[in-house]
Amino acid sequence: MKQYVIDELRPADYKKLKEFFHGHFGTSLVNGIYWLPVEPGLLTVEQTEHADCHPLCFAIDLENDRLAFELLLRSRNRMRCSCMGYATETQRNWLIRYADTILEQLEIKA
Repeated sequence: MKQYVIDELRPADYKKLKEFFHGHFGTSLVNGIYWLPVEPGLLTVEQTEHADCHPLCFAIDLENDRLAFELLLRSRNRMRCSCMGYATETQRNWLIRYADTILEQLEIKA
């Protein structure tokens, strides 16, 4: 799995991130997994046309000592579809900027 990983989190970093994700995405149904919807303007033509698959999301996996942003764009409504797949360069860059912005806002030095 391709991921953008931030490791060696301190306990205080984990707590800040968990509070942030709960505030923005709600409580995690699967411990530590959160879903980040991709902005509609970043979707490919095929992804835009597949309205039944929306929202398309990236999974965020928060563990005690690491944070991973999966680069696989998934549907929360279907297990498989041709519109799902690894992020385009634009989507990947958006996700990495999003992750880095969170770390800056929370003053986490990764």
